[in-house]
Amino acid sequence: MIYLAIGCAALLLLLGAGGGKTIFKRREWRLLSAAFAIVAFAGAAYAGLRGAWEPTIVLVVLGLWLAASARRTSPPPTTAKFKMGEAEARAMLGVGPQATPKEIQAAYARLMRVAHPDKGGTDGLAAQLNAARDRLLKR
Repeated sequence: MIYLAIGCAALLLLLGAGGGKTIFKRREWRLLSAAFAIVAFAGAAYAGLRGAWEPTIVLVVLGLWLAASARRTSPPPTTAKFKMGEAEARAMLGVGPQATPKEIQAAYARLMRVAHPDKGGTDGLAAQLNAARDRLLKR
């Protein structure tokens, strides 16, 4: 039981050391949460084999909570976040003020081939390109 208290104290010190700032990014927190869940389940198994049922229950609940927090993901970005002006949209797609809808769509398709998340791009950049296209085509 003393090891559990020492581990909790170390975790609180680690998380409290940031002074309100984020120490771990989402990806690192998910990895640490999964690792701590495995440790909690192993500790629960050990305590259960020794007949200590109270720590076993606490460690199982802690492990389940950590495993659930490791599975949470953030929602995908939406185009509603990116409110941009017409000039910014034209600059992003690389088209001039006299561009036709066909030229705008061609520029969008060319850029999206590179920026799509399935091709190594990011969700944020793809969402910005979608917003720029929608702005210029008035969708």
